[in-house]
Amino acid sequence: MARKTDPQAAAPHLADSHDLIRVHGARENNLKDVSIEIPKRRLTVFTGVSGSGKSSLVFDTIAAESQRLINETYSAFVQGFMPTLARPEVDVLDGLTTAISVDQSRMGADPRSTVGTATDANAMLRILFSRLGTPHIGPPSAYSFNVASVSAQGGLTVDRGSEKTRTEKVTFNRTGGMCVRCEGRGTVTDIDLAQLFDDSKSLNEDPFTIPTYTGDGWVVRVIRESGFFDADKPIRKYTKKERHDFLYREPVKVKINGVNLTYEGLIPKLQKSMLSKDPEAMQPHIRAFVERAVTFARCPDCDGTRLTEGARSSKIEGISIADACAMEIRDLADWARGLKEPSVAPLLTALQHTLDSFVEIGLGYLALDRPAGTLSGGEAQRVKMIRHLGSSLTDVTYVFDEPTAGLHPHDIQRMNDLLLRLRDKGNTVLVVEHKPEMIAIADHVVDLGPGAGVAGGAVCYEGTLEGLRASGTITGRHLDDRATVKESVRSPSGALEIRGATANNLKGVDVDIPLGVLTVITGVAGSGKSSLVHGSVPLDAGVVSVDQSPIKGSRRSNPATYTGLLEPIRKAFAKANGVKPALFSANSEGACPTCNGAGVVYTDLGMMAGVSTTCEDCDGKRFDASVLEYRLGGRDISEVLGMSVTDAEDFFGAGEAHTPAAHRILERLVDVGLGYLTIGQPLTTLSGGERQRLKLATHMGDKGGVYVLDEPTTGLHLADVEQLLGLLDRLVDAGKSVIVVEHHQAVMAHADWIIDLGPGAGHDGGRVVFEGTPADLVAARSTLTGEHLADYVGA
Repeated sequence: MARKTDPQAAAPHLADSHDLIRVHGARENNLKDVSIEIPKRRLTVFTGVSGSGKSSLVFDTIAAESQRLINETYSAFVQGFMPTLARPEVDVLDGLTTAISVDQSRMGADPRSTVGTATDANAMLRILFSRLGTPHIGPPSAYSFNVASVSAQGGLTVDRGSEKTRTEKVTFNRTGGMCVRCEGRGTVTDIDLAQLFDDSKSLNEDPFTIPTYTGDGWVVRVIRESGFFDADKPIRKYTKKERHDFLYREPVKVKINGVNLTYEGLIPKLQKSMLSKDPEAMQPHIRAFVERAVTFARCPDCDGTRLTEGARSSKIEGISIADACAMEIRDLADWARGLKEPSVAPLLTALQHTLDSFVEIGLGYLALDRPAGTLSGGEAQRVKMIRHLGSSLTDVTYVFDEPTAGLHPHDIQRMNDLLLRLRDKGNTVLVVEHKPEMIAIADHVVDLGPGAGVAGGAVCYEGTLEGLRASGTITGRHLDDRATVKESVRSPSGALEIRGATANNLKGVDVDIPLGVLTVITGVAGSGKSSLVHGSVPLDAGVVSVDQSPIKGSRRSNPATYTGLLEPIRKAFAKANGVKPALFSANSEGACPTCNGAGVVYTDLGMMAGVSTTCEDCDGKRFDASVLEYRLGGRDISEVLGMSVTDAEDFFGAGEAHTPAAHRILERLVDVGLGYLTIGQPLTTLSGGERQRLKLATHMGDKGGVYVLDEPTTGLHLADVEQLLGLLDRLVDAGKSVIVVEHHQAVMAHADWIIDLGPGAGHDGGRVVFEGTPADLVAARSTLTGEHLADYVGA
């Protein structure tokens, strides 16, 4: 018989000694040679002010290197189809495990992407209906609104050997579920031709009012020189055939100045270039045109379900797949649980697990047919989490970026339980977070700072929560901050009346939003806050909306280009030196010819990570040497773009470089707490909180009396919330009305008026459950929000 060894006497196995993730010399973005050891199979929370380097350490260093090493295990052929990732700037990374990143990036804005397609729930439902639906209409593709029905027949030539060639007759059929009229989008468009062109003008008189359709542009040249029209004849005098060719003609090849091009009617061209995209993903001026020229209506053929009549007619116990996708997920989970069919038992088990995960993570109020592009950042992050709940994998590193974003205080405990469950299964959980409720459950805390940007990038504290409280760091000092309810509130100057609001889950809401004060709209996630503010506030109320949609921009974009700051700077340089403004743009005539204004020369190495080296000719300054000879206030353009916002504000505020237009924009950037940013810093290096505030600073210059802010505390450190409240006060004191959709108790306590929606989410919400001052809400404690606010202020 084998003898049992005394476990006390046995030496620890060498494999059990690898219980730390070691990072040495991390220099990604603003990190300053950070060296740190993170315990595995523990929950580690990374804190610090926005821009201190948290995401640079967790996402851009640890998670990025893990993903790169995993990609290298695939064959060179497979790697050729994968994104190539460069090794992060770090000396040593040891003890890494497979990393799964769950960030706050919004889900794809493709109009055909829904909650169901993004989580595979739709795929399982399609299989279920193809097996159990009556009448039976075909395979799973017959229930998919992304698959069109196709049929074809013809001859097929087959070569076999040297002289064995024969023709076979082939018939191909595929049954899809896509509605023919709306092509699976659920909406059809009605275009107002008067918003596209002035029909009293001819093509030579630049009749178009469509963005990018300028008189000398190629798009207009193709129409004008296609040969189908008299370019001097007014459009309203076109014959029936000319009008059809102008508006609806199928694509046809034309030759213009010896170049082969394609002419296509104006309507199909617009549908492909602009109308097929989600409005939220468009540039602001394109979106404004689409909203002006196009009316989106529910498709009359499919009633907005996106599906063919056949797909809607096939049912299981009286429910079609369209009905199932329109249900709230918690109701759909109950329906699926009631199906007892042994032949599809494994499929039902998997479907129930996915649907129950939605409910467990607090998203039971969603429906599977909800467009993915309409989810908030917090909702999108939790949808991505669903595929990891219940996973059998262990020893995985899960990386989360503010998982409490968009969560009411009532829901944060549920999120904490999910993260602890992932940890208890033997996984390493790394969380970038600001909320004290989540920092409180950490096994290990890493605080970065001490400041933001160049003033951050160092580890200020590493250890337990109690140690953080006593550490004296910014996070430690503010960890136990509690707001007090205002003793006196401002009096409104008027009211924004909303009557009978029924957008999404709102149940005929009548409410007056006071003007001239700070109003906070609150309630649990899914209670109808955004539906009330974004879907019911009159468009003619002079509203300036700052939502959570991501900032678009490449590594060539920076705060100066995004805010419009570069324009007055270029003009000031041009005026001081008597040259063209275009010389002072790295994306135009002033660009270094070697690197085309990028500052680096990129070498593509196929399936391996490309190599970028600093351009030797411009030394990374991005401008041609001749441009750097021109100066303003003793500085060249590259030195100005290398300034921080605070330094640039002083530079353009007085003296030889005094430029009022630039100074106004820089003042707004300082107001929102971005004084530490470099004005030429690529947008791709900014954190989520920095991007949100950059957008807020840009909109502060808009002319409008009502500001609507959607969770402005997202990505903000406890210390930054106080500065944000000061900014909101200044806006109100300047005569603006500020409406904030927010969960942060400090913002609620600072409000003049609170409108609380609920009592629950989805069909359990959509009602106004409280209106009044924060003091009244705390005193009443009649809602979930009131209870949590009372606990927060110590009432």
